[in-house]
Amino acid sequence: MTETAGTPLEEIIAGLARTEGFDTVGITRADAIPQAGARLKDWVAGGAHGDMGWMAETLERRADPAVLWPAIRSVIMLGLNYGPADDPRAVLAQRSAGAISVYARAEDYHDIIKPKLKRVARALLAEAQRRGLDGDVKVFVDTAPLMEKPLAAAAGLGWQGRHTNLVSRDFGSWLFLGAIATTVELKPSAPEQDHCGSCRACLDACPTAAFPAPYVIDARRCVSYLTIEHKGPIPRELRPLMGNRIYGCDDCLAACPWNKFAELGREVKLAARAENDAPPLAELVALDDAAFRARFPKSPIKRVGRDRFVRNVLVAMGNSGDAALLPQVEARLGDASALVRGAAVWALGQLADPDTVFRRAREALPQEDDAVVRAEWAAASVEQP
Repeated sequence: MTETAGTPLEEIIAGLARTEGFDTVGITRADAIPQAGARLKDWVAGGAHGDMGWMAETLERRADPAVLWPAIRSVIMLGLNYGPADDPRAVLAQRSAGAISVYARAEDYHDIIKPKLKRVARALLAEAQRRGLDGDVKVFVDTAPLMEKPLAAAAGLGWQGRHTNLVSRDFGSWLFLGAIATTVELKPSAPEQDHCGSCRACLDACPTAAFPAPYVIDARRCVSYLTIEHKGPIPRELRPLMGNRIYGCDDCLAACPWNKFAELGREVKLAARAENDAPPLAELVALDDAAFRARFPKSPIKRVGRDRFVRNVLVAMGNSGDAALLPQVEARLGDASALVRGAAVWALGQLADPDTVFRRAREALPQEDDAVVRAEWAAASVEQP
C-alpha cells in the first residue's frame, strides 16, 4: 500500500471499495437505526414474515447490531450495481417461458461479493493497525441477522422506498448490499433522505397486492417470498396472479422512476446468462434433481431445491393458457414429490377440459395418499377456468 498517513481512513476505505468494483460506499454507526428494530418487531408480531421462522428466531440480534457483536462500533455499507440492460418485465408477455428475477439470472451474488468484502476488510484492518489502531472486522452478505437496508440508508447509499427496498439516486433499485462491521471508530457518512414523494408506482405494480400500506410488505403475498421462501403449496387464490414468475419478482423494483438514472451493471459475473433469459417452461418442468442441480450450478436458484422450483414452473404453466403444455403437466401428476403433484393437478385444471380432469382424477386418486394432493384433485374437479 502506498503512503497514506495523511489520508483519512474513511477515504482509504472508499478507495479500497472502488478497487474491488463496488459502486457506492458509506459508513454508519452501529447504533444508528434504533427505530428499524422496533418496526421489525411489530412486523414479525403481525405474522407478515410468513414461514420465515429465522426472522423471529434472530429478532433480537437483527434489531440491534450490538447484540450480534457487542464490540462493533462502525458499519461500512457497500453497494454493487446489477442494473439490467432491459426492462425485466418484458418477459412477462412470454407466457410459455419463465420469468426469473434479474439478480438470479447470473452467478450467486453471495459468492461474488463476499470475497470482495473480505479483501476490503483485510486491507482496512492492515491500514488501521499501521496507524496504531486496534480493531477487528466481520463481513456480511445478506445471510447474517443484520438489517442491511436501514443501515445502508443511514450510511447514505440510498433510502428505503415505499416498496421497502433500497433506492439510490444514482442506481435506482438495482444494488446488491454488503456490510463490513468493525470495532474501529469511523466518521459516519451523511444519511440519505426519502425521495419517494407522493409516488406509488412500486405499490401499484405489485401483481399480488403485497403492500398493505406504503413502506410495509406482507411477505405472505409477495411473489418473491412465495417462489423462494415458502415451502408448501402456493395459496390457491394467489396462483393466478403470479403469471409466469418462477423465481422472484422484479415488478416493484422495475417500476421505480429513479431507475431512469440507473446504469448497466459492470460486474461481468453478474451479467445474465442467456439460458436464464425467458427459459421455456416445458424444459424446466422436466428437470429431475440431478438435472436441476446441473442446470443451476452457481445460481441462487439452486437453494430452493428442485421440488419447489418445479412447483413454481407448474403454476406458471397453469397460467400460460397454452394447452400444448398439457403433456408435460400430465407427466408430473405421478411425480415422487407431493408438492410437485399438487401443483401439477392445479395446472391440469387450468389447461385441460373437464373430461380430462375427471379421467385423470379417477386414475390418480386410488394411489394418492397425500391429503393436500387429494384436496387439489377435489378443487380441480369443480374449479374450471
